[in-house]
Amino acid sequence: MHPRPRQPLVVALGLLAPALLVLGIWLGGHPERLPTPVRDVLVGDSDARTVDRALDEVHGQYYRPIPRGALVDAALGGIVRSLHDRFSSYFTARQYRDFQDTTGGQFSGVGLTAREDPRGLLVDEVFDDSPAQRAGIRSGDVIVGVNGRSLRGKSGNASRNLIKGRPGTRVRLTILSHGRRRTKTVQRATVSVPVVASHLGRLSDGRRYADVALAQFSSGAHGELRQAIDQRLKQGAKGLVLDLRGNGGGLVEEARLVASIFVPEGPIVSTRGRAQPPRTLMAAGGAIAKDVPVVVLVDGETASASEIVTGALQDRHRAAVVGTHTFGKGVFQEVTTLPNGGALDLTVGQYFTPSGRNLGGAGVRRGSGVKPDVPAVDDPHTPRYDEALAVAKRVLARRR
Repeated sequence: MHPRPRQPLVVALGLLAPALLVLGIWLGGHPERLPTPVRDVLVGDSDARTVDRALDEVHGQYYRPIPRGALVDAALGGIVRSLHDRFSSYFTARQYRDFQDTTGGQFSGVGLTAREDPRGLLVDEVFDDSPAQRAGIRSGDVIVGVNGRSLRGKSGNASRNLIKGRPGTRVRLTILSHGRRRTKTVQRATVSVPVVASHLGRLSDGRRYADVALAQFSSGAHGELRQAIDQRLKQGAKGLVLDLRGNGGGLVEEARLVASIFVPEGPIVSTRGRAQPPRTLMAAGGAIAKDVPVVVLVDGETASASEIVTGALQDRHRAAVVGTHTFGKGVFQEVTTLPNGGALDLTVGQYFTPSGRNLGGAGVRRGSGVKPDVPAVDDPHTPRYDEALAVAKRVLARRR
């Protein structure tokens, strides 16, 4: 037998291919002519196309020109705000660069930390040899204006973003100090955040102890903390106060490694999320000697990664906790970078201490936090005497 000749079929396909190509190009420019199931598969999700169409309309038809990138930033910011989650954020490209600098231990600004105040920003700490220190700004001052703009009623993040800027640029700060208002022009600089501060002191029984304060859980913080602790132990410290007051947290992995300085083995924190399997982060090993007593000093601004460490040391009976209830954050975030250079910092799960406690208030609401073993409050009206630290020293003296 002889096979049938195939030449007519080949010719037919050759003629059909250009026609299909032309049809495909036309439909690509007119997706509304496609049947709905086919259109959704070939063109993409209808919701995404709706958003894209809306952006095109505003960008092309609004009475004044608005950059499309600004519209994308506004749209993404609105999506995150609709979650009503104070812990989730959308970062523009510039904000994400600032965020990376901060978690890396550096930022561009004037060299101070400050928290939200009804009048503006209440200065907590002024870094040594910083532009803010050279301008005479002190802890307890209130920054009430930036470049002539009042900070009253603004969020802490919005106010801080007004102060930040490129190194070498200038910012005019209006400062309220002891009831007197003054204005200072400060030149911004790249500032290295002092992550760890420590000093030696003596307990009531004469033994030396180390007071070691950790400011944030930025990248590499555990290494700086361990170096400071080892140095003080070599200098004769027989106990440690780990001061986490005002520490708003940072990287979860840094929290695991900081807790591992004190906890030799076993669980540090467990996480659960809707889109990821449960996991337990374990101690990394290499902890300091178990016979070195430890007290963790906390307050209402001790949050997130700080609470992970505090909860782990409390649950594992490695340290006594002194101070006030911590912030009460029981969720964690993950950062996803976006094609426009920005990023989403989204709440993706909850974390639990080794005993199974979640320190938040069910979901993203603020909870009761870690309850201290020994309550203690520092009196802000006695700046030269730290009442909470005095209590921590007494508790440490009793731990042997």
